[in-house]
Amino acid sequence: MLRKKAKETCRLKLTPAPAGSLNYGAVLPKMRADSRPTPTIPALMDRDRTAKPRRLLILYNPVAGRRARRQLNAWLGHLRGLGVVARVAETAGPGHAEDLARAADAAEFDAVVVAGGDGTANEALNGLADSPLPLALLPLGTANVLANELGLPRRLDALAQIAAFAPARAVRPAEAVAPNAVAGRRFLLMAGIGFDAAVVAGLNERLKRRLGKAAYVASILGRLGDYRPFVFPVRIDGIAAAPASLVAARAHFYGGRFVLAPEARLDVPRLEIVLFERPGRAAALAYLAALALGSLPRRRDVRILAAQNVEVLGPAGLPVQIDGDVRARLPVILRLAATAQAIIAPPA
Repeated sequence: MLRKKAKETCRLKLTPAPAGSLNYGAVLPKMRADSRPTPTIPALMDRDRTAKPRRLLILYNPVAGRRARRQLNAWLGHLRGLGVVARVAETAGPGHAEDLARAADAAEFDAVVVAGGDGTANEALNGLADSPLPLALLPLGTANVLANELGLPRRLDALAQIAAFAPARAVRPAEAVAPNAVAGRRFLLMAGIGFDAAVVAGLNERLKRRLGKAAYVASILGRLGDYRPFVFPVRIDGIAAAPASLVAARAHFYGGRFVLAPEARLDVPRLEIVLFERPGRAAALAYLAALALGSLPRRRDVRILAAQNVEVLGPAGLPVQIDGDVRARLPVILRLAATAQAIIAPPA
């Protein structure tokens, strides 16, 4: 009787089209009679045992592939073991996760979980800009930079416990705003201009789905082949500069677990501005090699400045990559957002 009641409690409601909902019974793996209980991760061992698990709206990006679907299914099984009430909604295309997050009812859910990568997480972040709901992650993307930054474990049972019970903490996102605009595109990782943005703009999404990070290598080679040097006139907290490329970082990781801005932390409300001062193919290759070797911040032609506000004045129309996708064009202002976002993560 108790098992039947628990099973019914965790049955997912269907999300209306076009969300492409999943039926909970269809995706949950069968639990064997001899299955062991979900292990408790040390960071959550002292939680209140009478606390109710969160009610979760799970935004799943089906583009992530079959392996991600299997991981989602297994993770949902752990959620069921914790007594979680959840609803899964598949995203139907670019921007859909943002719409779903914006429509999430705080009376019905306690959190929104992104089951996908950094791009889907950015969409949910922007959809939750005016919502009290916290954001949680099941990292299923290519680089999973945000998951690395938050210190999320890889074990699915631990990720389920975090989504269900871990505390939420307030994090100030940054935002990319067009001149004279009131608000812009919020981000938790980085905004890149120059070679970095050109690589993202030239990324073959089909190849990315097949090859993962190797697709970025193909795009890098392509951008080196058609390299065009630019100088970007910028003002960093009012001080003029003219780098060949620029990354405004909220997180210290980049492209997975490469360290770009060592002092950047989500809990510290500031931007770390990484200025790449030399243009040209040889310089771009040297920067990439230094990033891979962990020596980039020590290069003499790389400057890292703490700032609150960066104005990138042009050249007009060039792309700005935000959390791994091109989501703005120059000119743009990069600054801290006015309001924080609650993020569910393990205790620091």
